[in-house]
Amino acid sequence: MPHATINGARLWYEERGSGEPILLHHGYTASRLNWMPVAERLQDRYRVILMECRGTGESEHTEDGYTLEQYAADVVGLLDHVGLERVTYAGHSMGGGIGYVLALEHPERLERLVLMAAIPADGIAEGDPVARAERRAERKRGDRDVLMHRYRAGRFREDVQTDAWFEDRIDHVLDVSDGHYDGGGDAMRALAVGDRLGEIEIPTLVIAGSVDGLLPSNLRDFRRLPNAALEVFSRAGHEVAIHEPDGVAAAIAAFMEHGVTTPQQLAERVAAAEGATAG
Repeated sequence: MPHATINGARLWYEERGSGEPILLHHGYTASRLNWMPVAERLQDRYRVILMECRGTGESEHTEDGYTLEQYAADVVGLLDHVGLERVTYAGHSMGGGIGYVLALEHPERLERLVLMAAIPADGIAEGDPVARAERRAERKRGDRDVLMHRYRAGRFREDVQTDAWFEDRIDHVLDVSDGHYDGGGDAMRALAVGDRLGEIEIPTLVIAGSVDGLLPSNLRDFRRLPNAALEVFSRAGHEVAIHEPDGVAAAIAAFMEHGVTTPQQLAERVAAAEGATAG
């Protein structure tokens, strides 16, 4: 598998297929596997680029750099490495937070933006610090039984939420660097760009799962984006690409082909048509 040294970190990436480029970025404590079913469905039409951020998967566990700004800079660095000026960027969960940073700080590098079950633009809730400390301790102990019990409790799609999937997910949670686990979590809590979403004019597709606890924030952020389309899957939780890979791939392909039509744009077309008829 290829690696590239980007901003001082040896990062894993892979390219599949050919055509218009789309880069798929995973979420917190995850890996390329969370996007893989969708990548396999898009690679016959697009140049699909998968990457793993520093501290996760097969990328280097660096000493530092675990901020959304650095993760975004690493995306830009990878685009430079593969010779792309612009790309459609698709980010899941924390990857969506990276997408917000890219759209606001590096808009010239994005053709389109896909936000799938993205973390809130105003940051994830602080939550109970005691519970966070307990989860950190569970990871340090490598307590697979506790983690599996928690995953099974949230299972509602036995066809795809298998014990094997959960075991693999646990492997990734236990394997990420301490810097990513702690720094990435802090970065997601610190994100505060909600009042800037109106600046993002890049065509954006918001994908959400109706069983995901982040759905309310996804809908709120969608309403603040001036040039966005929305797709909500009724039988998907946070792992939308795992629960509904056919639907997610189809939604992204349609977005790549047709772009966005907002209610305001449609209303303006109707008004213009009525004015022309009246004249």
